[in-house]
Amino acid sequence: MPYEMIATLMFSTMMLMLLTGQRVFGAIGFIAVVAALLLWGDKGGFDIGFSAAMKLMNWYPLLTLPMFIFMGYVLSESKIADDLYRMFHVWMGGLRGGLAIGTIGLMVLISAMNGLSVAGMAIGATIALPELLKRGYDKRMVTGVIQAGSSLGILVPPSVVLVLYAMIARQPVGQLWLAGIVPGLMMATMFILYIAIRCRMNPALGPVLSAEDRDLPPAEKLRLLRAGLLPLGIFATMMIPFVNGWTSLVESSAIGALAAFFAAVLKGRMTSEVFENSVRKTLGITCMFMWIILAALAFGAVFDGLGAVKAIENLFTEQLNLSPWMILILMQLSFILMGTFLDDTAMLVIVAPLYVPLVGALGFDLIWYGILYTITTQIAYMTPPFGYNLFLMRAMAPPEISLRDIYASITPFVLVMVAALTLVMVFPGLALWLPELVYGQ
Repeated sequence: MPYEMIATLMFSTMMLMLLTGQRVFGAIGFIAVVAALLLWGDKGGFDIGFSAAMKLMNWYPLLTLPMFIFMGYVLSESKIADDLYRMFHVWMGGLRGGLAIGTIGLMVLISAMNGLSVAGMAIGATIALPELLKRGYDKRMVTGVIQAGSSLGILVPPSVVLVLYAMIARQPVGQLWLAGIVPGLMMATMFILYIAIRCRMNPALGPVLSAEDRDLPPAEKLRLLRAGLLPLGIFATMMIPFVNGWTSLVESSAIGALAAFFAAVLKGRMTSEVFENSVRKTLGITCMFMWIILAALAFGAVFDGLGAVKAIENLFTEQLNLSPWMILILMQLSFILMGTFLDDTAMLVIVAPLYVPLVGALGFDLIWYGILYTITTQIAYMTPPFGYNLFLMRAMAPPEISLRDIYASITPFVLVMVAALTLVMVFPGLALWLPELVYGQ
């Protein structure tokens, strides 16, 4: 059987297994192991899996994964994130749409605390959404705000998804995180401008907070400001030494985890229940990502052995005679299509063995492409009819918000994200300027 046919059979079988509801790492790892055993026998098949495991265990930056996840869960479980929203509530409630704008700010800081979009969605839906609805905000607009804001978790550092991409693409995690900062803040700013303009045109969408809610003593406002900015201080404590070259990435992640732990202790919120929940959830998420990376490495090794990447490159560039940019755009469209039924990690581990080497062969920067992938994944998350975030939002939203409301709420934010993706594609310096500045020194 030709190797191209074997690669196609592997890919189609894996997609079929995923559609039947199998675990992502189970489907990918099973196909990789079976294909390796059939192609190269007992010795070759076992060697591929063993090599992938050793590569995973020897990848030192992977230690950042549990550190950052633990930091996020400590800040979430200890309710420090609640203080953050209370600060935005009081300080920005006097603006039209101020609470929605503050929610975007909350999501940016939650992203910097956790690195997972699910965490931002959970906090936004449980803390911000009830408050926004109670204050008379339009239900469709605020539903879109929370979905769009939570998607920043996979772009703003410390993004866990970018750690996964770094492992598969063999790129420095630190450079990828720095590359995500400017596009992430740019996208958050575009969301804020959209909210401000919409609420300016139609004040009923985001009414001003009542005077009794806003008129607090100055001392109380300052206390809220200090409490709300605590997560930002933890992030700065972690990132400033890393950006200045004083600590390695792993050391900075340990500083962040310790800073979050001691902040919870000093505020009297580090109970045995908070600690146990944080450790338990950290262990669960970390193990899940470890299995996914292991399966992806094994799958990629089989694809490399088959020469599938070279065959696909030949198909696009020579047989179909497509330009590099046309191939790149087709890749992005395929991510949006897959995002209707897969999450970000599944999309990455399925196509990374094919796309990442092809992107490099076409002459594109892999750091820049990592940011393109992440933004496209954000769009795919929220694209009807089966976007991952749409159903997650439906599960967490109150009964008065229907699935139709959720679908309608996301359209303008998807258009904003498409505009941001276009800007990053046209101007790669938006993603590459900061890592070149820091690492160029």
